[in-house]
Amino acid sequence: MSLEPVPGRSDEMIVNMGPQHPATHGVLRVVLGLEGERITRAVPHIGYLHRNHEKIEEARSYPQVIAYTDRMDYVSGTQNELPFVLAVEDMLGIEVPDRAKKIRTMFFELYRLASHLVWMGTAMLDLGAISPFLYTFWDREIILGIVEKTAGARMLPNYYTFGGVRRDVHPDFFKDVADFLDHMERRMVDYEHLVLESPVVHARTIGVGVLSKERAIARGVSGPVLRASGVAYDVRKAFPYDAYPDVEFEIPTSPDGDTHARFWVRFQEMYQSIRILRQLVELTPKTGPYKGKAPARIKPPAGERYRAVENSRGELGVLVVSDGTDKPYRVKHRGAAFSNLQIVPDLFVGAKFSDAIAILASLDPVFGEIDR
Repeated sequence: MSLEPVPGRSDEMIVNMGPQHPATHGVLRVVLGLEGERITRAVPHIGYLHRNHEKIEEARSYPQVIAYTDRMDYVSGTQNELPFVLAVEDMLGIEVPDRAKKIRTMFFELYRLASHLVWMGTAMLDLGAISPFLYTFWDREIILGIVEKTAGARMLPNYYTFGGVRRDVHPDFFKDVADFLDHMERRMVDYEHLVLESPVVHARTIGVGVLSKERAIARGVSGPVLRASGVAYDVRKAFPYDAYPDVEFEIPTSPDGDTHARFWVRFQEMYQSIRILRQLVELTPKTGPYKGKAPARIKPPAGERYRAVENSRGELGVLVVSDGTDKPYRVKHRGAAFSNLQIVPDLFVGAKFSDAIAILASLDPVFGEIDR
């Protein structure tokens, strides 16, 4: 849907923000109505790299689907694999060994840190700061190096499988994770000074793009965007999965609901991920089974199952419908970034045009996921 001029509103100008604008990362287009510097209307157009993951997955066997889920959100890796794997495990009644659950949770939180680092660097780049981008991608490389040692790939690991993980962790895995956490705790102090305490960030984010608790719930947003509006909802707590019942962590929230609050919540989530990983380094047995018994040919009984996880952007869910064959009859993904972009008109209208960039950055939309 495009915007048409409104009769009697002669001062309004219709402009396109994206997909060529750097802040929309080449995929999102927002048609804006402007009166001077103020946004009067906004219509997001999503999906300029549409690949139709769901229909591709319905033409593949269940094990083949896992590799396709990685590509939905190419900075969150194994987080995308887990809801599909959990759904099929439920349908088949597969028991997952405790050690495998803990390994999966460690990878899940490593990718949360990697994703939030990408968000921080690109958000600051969108606001005109180059240095944070260089630091965050340096630290992300350390995480991807740890992942690659075990999974054999960095961004698209294809590591989870039905019943656990595909192979045991690298002999240096736990030491590498512990060393990285030592480094990351020191680095977070630098990021606090460089980003959260920056006068530029304060000027561009405090009081900008305020999203009320009621509006956030009504629009169905989730993840840091929802928690920054004061709603303490996290799938890891509400519907625990894998090793999350075995570790202690908090759900950071803010009552402010503005762009700065969404920045702040993600920072606190990084601290909580470090806390979770510290516990799992100690709790995870260093030897033992990493995969439970699964059928040689995956053919769930006819039926359906929905499972959701708390990925870096919010609730990532998948509905799997089986007709008893070795291919899913129907797959439907509930992407967090795709759903969160419903609030773009709410946050843009009334804001200045220059504020739109900061607001969009605070939503952390990963366009590999929304272009499905």
